[in-house]
Amino acid sequence: MQVEVKRENEYIPNLAVLKNRTDMTELETLFEFEFKDKDLQDHFSYKPGQFIQLSMFGIGEAPFSISSTPTRPGTIELGIRRAGDVTEAIHRLEPGDVVGLRGPYGNGFPLEKMKGKDILIVAGGIGLVPLRSVINYIIDERDDFGHMTLFYGACLPEERIFVDELENDWPSAPDVDVLQTVDECHDTWMGNVGVVTTLFDKYEVDSENTVALICGPPVMYRFVVKELLDLDFRRDEIYMSLERRMKCGVGKCAHCQVGHKLVCKDGPVFTYFEVQRLQEAI
Repeated sequence: MQVEVKRENEYIPNLAVLKNRTDMTELETLFEFEFKDKDLQDHFSYKPGQFIQLSMFGIGEAPFSISSTPTRPGTIELGIRRAGDVTEAIHRLEPGDVVGLRGPYGNGFPLEKMKGKDILIVAGGIGLVPLRSVINYIIDERDDFGHMTLFYGACLPEERIFVDELENDWPSAPDVDVLQTVDECHDTWMGNVGVVTTLFDKYEVDSENTVALICGPPVMYRFVVKELLDLDFRRDEIYMSLERRMKCGVGKCAHCQVGHKLVCKDGPVFTYFEVQRLQEAI
């Protein structure tokens, strides 16, 4: 049984070593870290959907969703896109290099509430990063959940992340369906072409016993939510991860404030029932 390790100071990062890195696309890489403090590593716990702050000493820090799942302890996996000074520095890391990690932060997905229900996951682009944690958690705790369906969309086939899991591991898991689509394609692509909402026409979803989880580019949310509402999904059973604008991670800087909510502290996971009351949330 895992227990949460009490942090003496939530602002001070713990040293962690990069154990492995796997390039997924030209811009995205999966990094696997391990805390130098063995006791912390052995007892570190988190929920799917939570995030962690990564410090590149002398450069800065940034928040990243945890891609690994608590059912598979050992390393902390972060899927990171190269998009700025901090992420450029992270992408130069090699195994053995040391960074700072603090967290986990945020509320995560309330998986306890979802037990016994079917799960529909809609991911776009790097929105699959936090949802990968959920997917692998449900696969590992298979008896607790109903059927799981993943809709995943990317701009191009070569921009998909976690391809081996998308094409092999997840479709072969019991009671799991994976549907993929791309906006544009080459002659070698044999799958669906179109935005992720086109997948709703290719799969029958029973909204009565299904919970929906969404993460992707901001423009995607309102169109996916419309499809779900048209299928009579309840507004409090549509969960979305809003992972933008975060900075401090502990609700002090208000950089991530949306309406009266702080994404880092009140979220990053919100129901659509909550989000529809927040101006500019989606």
